[in-house]
Amino acid sequence: MSDALMTTYNRLPVSFSRGEGAWLWDTQEQRYLDAISGIAVCGLGHAHPEIQRAICDQAGSLLHTSNIYRIAHQETLGERLCAIASMERVFFANSGAEANEAAIKIARLFGNRKGIKNPMIIVMEQSFHGRTLATLTATGNRKVQAGFEPLVQGFVRVPYNDIQAIEDIAGKSGNVVAVLVEPVQGEGGINIPDDDYLNRIREICDQQDWLMMLDEIQTGMGRTGKMFSHQHNGCLPDVMTLAKGLGNGMPIGACLARGAAAEVFAPGNHGSTFGGNPLACRVGHSVLDVIESANLCDRAAELGARMQAGFEERLSTLEGVTAIRVAGLMIGIELDRPCGELVTQALQNGLLINVTAERVIRLLPPLIISDEICDEIIEKVVALISNFL
Repeated sequence: MSDALMTTYNRLPVSFSRGEGAWLWDTQEQRYLDAISGIAVCGLGHAHPEIQRAICDQAGSLLHTSNIYRIAHQETLGERLCAIASMERVFFANSGAEANEAAIKIARLFGNRKGIKNPMIIVMEQSFHGRTLATLTATGNRKVQAGFEPLVQGFVRVPYNDIQAIEDIAGKSGNVVAVLVEPVQGEGGINIPDDDYLNRIREICDQQDWLMMLDEIQTGMGRTGKMFSHQHNGCLPDVMTLAKGLGNGMPIGACLARGAAAEVFAPGNHGSTFGGNPLACRVGHSVLDVIESANLCDRAAELGARMQAGFEERLSTLEGVTAIRVAGLMIGIELDRPCGELVTQALQNGLLINVTAERVIRLLPPLIISDEICDEIIEKVVALISNFL
């Protein structure tokens, strides 16, 4: 590993030179089955021809002008996302953390304009919202916060999937202005809440005049079987953040809003040098084209059901497996012990997986995989776990 790089990652001993669909090849031409998709980024797989064409064509005409000027692809992508999500306005950034920063700033301005001097945002234990100072404070993981004190003020934390905890705050705090929550917690271990959890939060936010803000950075873009995960619940947030799968590897983030939240920002309140540039937004269009034309949201739901059935049949009675959680193509298999070493063992067997929350094997395969590849992932993961336990 190069000494020129800061040691922010414990990188695995492999470097990839090319990819195609669900497969990657390293510099030694060893092939790997990618069951993590760059952590839910490459939902269309690697080297997708439509994405390749969009990048090459746009790179040959215009990459960047800055947001001082109108950007045609940004405007049309914003209109398209708002129509799909039933939102009204969008701010484009370069990452999920930046999208969440925009959401946090919207909530604070919303509160200040209501006369609340110290606006508070309710966030969840075990959540993950990014690594900037504000988003790591919002994140419910002490490990990512340690050493970066003083943290940003303005957050109050409650257990995930605990409506009563939110109601208790609603009864005694006059400074809360918003709730920020993931529809399914990804980094926290593929934690899936009760079916009515988001609906109950929506009701409380309506009663209290709070903003309901959903972090759909990992759950969005078809990952859970709908374009956006909250669409399973039939309720609308006031603010929603996207990134990851929106660019299929091209850095892009988006913060969408409706109602009062959509009117908060004015010129000078927020900005981004690169956010929403012509290249990123052209690719965002192509990603949506492929998802919609290939019905990949429905396909993710179908594949998720197939994987759940396969894992439950093979693993549910295996001692040491404590839970199998599935939301479309977000799969978490929890063991009764730390299992981080399985990442390296899988790599040695030509499979890319992730372990999060110390004990949860996380799978986020591309939405474009075939039934045969789906079954191959099941076989490889079952063998990995069986040998480990």
